[in-house]
This record gives sequence, structure tokens and C-alpha cells, in this order.
Amino acid sequence: MVLVAHGSRDVRAAEATRALARAVAAARPGTTVLPSWLDHTEPGPAAVLGQLVDAGHDRAVVVPLLLTAAYHRKVDIPAAVAAAPIEVRVTDVLGPADGVVDAALLAALRRRLAEAEPGGYDALVLAAAGTRDARARGSVGRVAAALAAELGIRCRVSYASAAPPAAGVAVAKLRAGGARRVAVSAYFLAPGLFHDGVVAAAGGAGAVAVTAPLTDLPELVDLVLRRVDAVTAGWSGAV
Repeated sequence: MVLVAHGSRDVRAAEATRALARAVAAARPGTTVLPSWLDHTEPGPAAVLGQLVDAGHDRAVVVPLLLTAAYHRKVDIPAAVAAAPIEVRVTDVLGPADGVVDAALLAALRRRLAEAEPGGYDALVLAAAGTRDARARGSVGRVAAALAAELGIRCRVSYASAAPPAAGVAVAKLRAGGARRVAVSAYFLAPGLFHDGVVAAAGGAGAVAVTAPLTDLPELVDLVLRRVDAVTAGWSGAV
């Protein structure tokens, strides 16, 4: 199993990916689970697939550690696995697949909210990394709508890059609309510059809390394994 993260210059992001790989390996004994990155951190997925070939493996599952199916899922990951001399199956991203928001993803976001603000909140901002891909932004909106329905509160989307509104703007709009306690749910898998920026902007706008990234939560491990199982059905001795 090859986990493929976006990559960051921030060393905390790489360590979060390694921690998730360790947690997935612990949950699926006997399966080789290796982290890789598309940018800034080595090794890349093509190199890891090569290592698996050298070690005698004849098949692998690639799991995009991405929350939207934008450019990296559509272009970068297929390019990385195209030349692999073994059978490779690529799972859906961890965000909504075929329009469906996985219950494990919502449970992970709710866990982080409970950790960050046990005292409660009356409105929520879902803060995502951002993309120019309209479909990908639509998938973020579906997560926000699902959270709003589960929690029974208003939930706005914000983006750290590529699209408005920024987290601080979204928080300010909710407060201007009458919300007294606005929390921010960080829709990030790992810490880094974007998450730091959301923390600063949301706090400056009066948010009562910003959650930690999802990193290696048990719900995220469960989601990774379910994504893997969905593409390996029929494999004997599936990973």
C-alpha cells in the first residue's frame, strides 16, 4: 500500500503522513504500508513503487491522501503510476467519492471539533486548502452541508488559497449574521503553512476555536482501509 500525500516544505506535514502510514500498517498487520509525496519531500510515489518491485511485490494499491479530486488526483498521480511494472490500483481520494461524504470523514471532523471546543459553538466554518477546480470546491461544499445537517448549525466554507472567502472573512460574516460562537473545522490532513494561516486569520476574526488537522485519527485510518478494500475486491489475499 502506497500512501501519496501532497507534500510540503513544513517538516510537520511529512511526519503526519508517516504517522498515518504507521497507524494504517498497525491496523492491517502483514501489509507493507509506505508513505510518499508529490512535492517537496522524498520519496515520490514512482520511486516507492520501484522499491516494491525490487522487494518482489507484484501489485500495489495507491491511496491519494487528498481531500478533493482536483489536479493532483487527475494528473499527477496517474502520471506517477503509469510506468509501474506491477499491477497498480488507485483508490478514490479521502474526500467525497461519487458525491458521497464518508461517515468516517465526518466522524473525524467531529472528533477534532469536540477536542478543540468542548464548550460548544453555534456556527461553523469548514476551512479547506483551496482549488481552482469548481467540482473539487463543490465536494468541499458537500462536506460542509453534511456537517451542518449533523450538527444542526450553519456552516460556511472557506479556503486558504485559490478561491474566496478566506477563513477570517467567513468567520466575520457568520458573526455579523448573529452567531456568537463560531468554530473553525480545519479540513486538512496535516499541519503546515495553510493551517497556520487559518488559525491566525480565524482567531483574528473572533473564532472561538480552530481544530487540529486530521493527521492519523482512527477514523481516518478506517477510511483509508475502506478505500483500499473498495478497489481490491476480488484480489486473493487482498491488502
